[in-house]
Amino acid sequence: MFKDNRFKDLTMGDLRKDLIAGITVGVVAIPLGMAFAIASGVKPEYGLYTTIIAGLLVALFGGSRFQIAGPTGAFIPILLAIVLQYGYEDLLIAGLLAGIMLVIMGIFKVGNSIKFIPRSVTIGFTSGIAIIIFSGQFENFLGLDGIEKKEYFHENMLQIIRNISTINIYSILVALLGLLIIIFLPKVFPHVPVLLVALIIPTILAILMFPGKVATIGSEFGGISQSFPEFTMPKISMDKIVYLWQPAFVIAMLGGIESLLSAVVSDGMTGKKHDSNRELIGQGIANIVTPLFGGIPATGAIARTATNIRAGGVSPFSGIFQSVFVLLTLLLIAPYASHVPLASMAPILMVVAFNMSEYKSFWHILKLKSGDSLVLVTTFLLTVFVNLTIAVPIGLALAMISFIKRMSEVLKVQKILPNTSFLDLEDGNEDYRCPQIASFTIHGPLFFGAADKFETIITQSINERPSVLILKMRHVSIIDVTGEANLSSLILDFQRMGGTVLISEIEDNPFEMLEMSGLSVVIGQEHFFKTTTEAINYALTLINPENCPVCAKNGYDKCQTFIQLEEKS
Repeated sequence: MFKDNRFKDLTMGDLRKDLIAGITVGVVAIPLGMAFAIASGVKPEYGLYTTIIAGLLVALFGGSRFQIAGPTGAFIPILLAIVLQYGYEDLLIAGLLAGIMLVIMGIFKVGNSIKFIPRSVTIGFTSGIAIIIFSGQFENFLGLDGIEKKEYFHENMLQIIRNISTINIYSILVALLGLLIIIFLPKVFPHVPVLLVALIIPTILAILMFPGKVATIGSEFGGISQSFPEFTMPKISMDKIVYLWQPAFVIAMLGGIESLLSAVVSDGMTGKKHDSNRELIGQGIANIVTPLFGGIPATGAIARTATNIRAGGVSPFSGIFQSVFVLLTLLLIAPYASHVPLASMAPILMVVAFNMSEYKSFWHILKLKSGDSLVLVTTFLLTVFVNLTIAVPIGLALAMISFIKRMSEVLKVQKILPNTSFLDLEDGNEDYRCPQIASFTIHGPLFFGAADKFETIITQSINERPSVLILKMRHVSIIDVTGEANLSSLILDFQRMGGTVLISEIEDNPFEMLEMSGLSVVIGQEHFFKTTTEAINYALTLINPENCPVCAKNGYDKCQTFIQLEEKS
């Protein structure tokens, strides 16, 4: 289906670079995979399974040389909501359905269209996700007991407030140590895998200084299995497809957006170009296969992809090596992961949330106090207090309404005013208009959002019924069905009153619309002109100067107002 050039012309030196980059990314991916899985309400090993399988399949079938796929923070709220509402088994089905949707989107080349999603929407739900992830770590950071995960943000905050008296000082010490390591270690040792260190050192501290005092992966999840998961086919029924299609669609859209954003970032860092539709198909294949082995939905990870590039990754082999490294780590040292305190994972996710919040962009859009600001705030609040399933469609709808409103304001209808200074007008009436010819310049798209405005302005601007109506349409970029209908209504009404409509300087695209609708026949092919001057000269042959109070009074045999009109650009 696709010609893959990503593996061509590789040397042994390139493979060595990919091996080093793959190991480097794998070291970063292990703590993130476990942390994202736990935050999503599932066992930590499921995050590792996702890292292994999705990372391998996206490297093999994706559209970017450098993309590293796996579980990401953006998925946490939607996955946790699915687990709470439907359960883990149905999460696997939703992920599989999302994978099918992504493949279909890639086949039908939707990848080129996702980039048109407004930034106000993406910043809105990304910032909302960041708030949910950050606040969701209060429980582990503070070591609270008796917390029951709820679907909605405010319910979880109430749970924390009610159980605030169960704070564990040891958990706070572990979390603070991990946070300090994440903040300050890169400044001293920039090449050290900071996230792995932020897990290992707090774990050693907890084991040596206060064993059994903090919750660990082992105490909460029973440890991590030291084996690869077995193939299991989820029990899919039509009923489950019907009630899971909506969360699956959100997973697919979110996964598609984040994957393509990650690919764009990699393009900017390397100067290479990705294939967006192939990337969607690769992500789809990964999300179809991963649930069959117990993994959660995955997408391209911007931070890990950037790490891959900075570590010297050259080809998709770096993603393959990353998956192999994580698999070997799982098989060799999985039992030791049971000692990792949950409190040490809290600062990792908090930092991830802070980095993905894009707070600078959020405040910048907010300060604009425009329609985009309303879209941003609405999407953000719905993401935090309801869910992404509602937030994204409503955000997109508001963005479209805002866009339509702005585009309707772009349309301008200006009357072409002839020079009347040379005429002998009674009572110094400088506002004299020729009663037989009306001429207008149309600026902007003639579409459903502006069509009624166009017809109303022209109708109200014609004080006396002229014999000829000239429409200069050089600046009309498009005419849609509604615009054509309103233009047709105006023309037919004008013709019924005995008038003639002339069209000048119309571009090819709008003219094709008039041809397809048959309106060009109604107007008459002879009434289309390349220049407005030609249209005016033709109009002068259709009128009678004797019917003009000024021209007739002064004995002119031709219209003097329009005959001296100069063509305007």
